[in-house]
Amino acid sequence: MTQRSIFKALAVTAALPLLYLGNYAPDAQGGFTWMREAQAIVGAPLTPVSVAGVARRTTARTVAAGSAATSATSQQQAATAQQQQATAQQQAATAQQQAATAQQQAAARPAGAPPAGTVVNALPAGCKPETKSGVEYQNCGGVLYRSGFQGNNLVYVAQ
Repeated sequence: MTQRSIFKALAVTAALPLLYLGNYAPDAQGGFTWMREAQAIVGAPLTPVSVAGVARRTTARTVAAGSAATSATSQQQAATAQQQQATAQQQAATAQQQAATAQQQAAARPAGAPPAGTVVNALPAGCKPETKSGVEYQNCGGVLYRSGFQGNNLVYVAQ
């Protein structure tokens, strides 16, 4: 080998790492930097957690599973529909029961009594303490009031 070919080989060997590690950066001083910033772009088509990658793998699994998965899916959908129908019937029954309870409570309230949830600052005269299910109420002529706070003020809520 001649001295000239040895020099070319050394120059190429020295230049390749510089070209690989060097980076044009217009915002850097002199427009050149030695290392690029590491960048990971999630969502590019070939990255493991991209939407496209997930869709591709899901499609491959679905096609591989074949018609067995399709029949299992349809059976599962039928079971889900039955469960949703049963849930809807149960919710309808619960709503009817709540409506009946509300009617009974409305009928049991004395005439002229404030609606449930009404907040008053002071109790009417003649109230007596009463405990139900461990909760202290004030019975004022058949209307129960529970004490509570609204800000720093003591108030009573009609039940």
